[in-house]
Amino acid sequence: MQDIRDGVFVTGTDTGIGKTVSSCALLHLLRAEGLRAVGMKPLASGCEPTPGGLRNEDALALQAASEPTPGYDDVNPYALPAPLAPEIAAREAGIEVSLAPMLAAHARLQRDADVVVVEGVGGWMAPLAGELMQADLVRALRLPVVLVVGLRLGCLNHAYLSARAIAEDGCELAGWIGTNIDPAMARIDENRALLAARLPAPCLGWLPWQGTPDPVALSGHLRLPARTMQDFRHA
Repeated sequence: MQDIRDGVFVTGTDTGIGKTVSSCALLHLLRAEGLRAVGMKPLASGCEPTPGGLRNEDALALQAASEPTPGYDDVNPYALPAPLAPEIAAREAGIEVSLAPMLAAHARLQRDADVVVVEGVGGWMAPLAGELMQADLVRALRLPVVLVVGLRLGCLNHAYLSARAIAEDGCELAGWIGTNIDPAMARIDENRALLAARLPAPCLGWLPWQGTPDPVALSGHLRLPARTMQDFRHA
């Protein structure tokens, strides 16, 4: 099994389930282990114009959680203005999304970091472009995947289908994170138990509900998988 300390791709069961908060908390956890950890959002829609160019809220959060602090253009090589599905936003902006610029930006981030945490868009099956899926990027980067599961009605179905799709796409699910995005959810403990019993990867932690998420505090709710002897031999 690949060690997420060498790099990881963070995906989710849907949009708005806490991928960015989880990615930022994971960055702080990795930094607490003494690693130089930087975040990346290869493609983001809903970017706002600023004097420095288009900026995305999630990408800025990843940049702020990184050490050393990377340049924004490498954190977010494709910044799209319209708050739409990426392939629609790219078409509207007249931009052709391809792997090469994302791979080049990732390589530049790797030069100054021990680990790059790459956050995807939406859920696993959300395309990056018409013929480009997130699995294509993950395979090109050779990264293990962490799945963020937003705890709300329907999460069991979404989590199981996402895990199956990740495996069928030839990618490795290295772990998953549960996020309490609906504090009023009924039978939350029973849902947590079912997820833990059936998802084919270790749970890296549960992030509690916070009105204003604090990634540093939330990092204390996460744990990294134990290194195997094989990991140590290749470290």
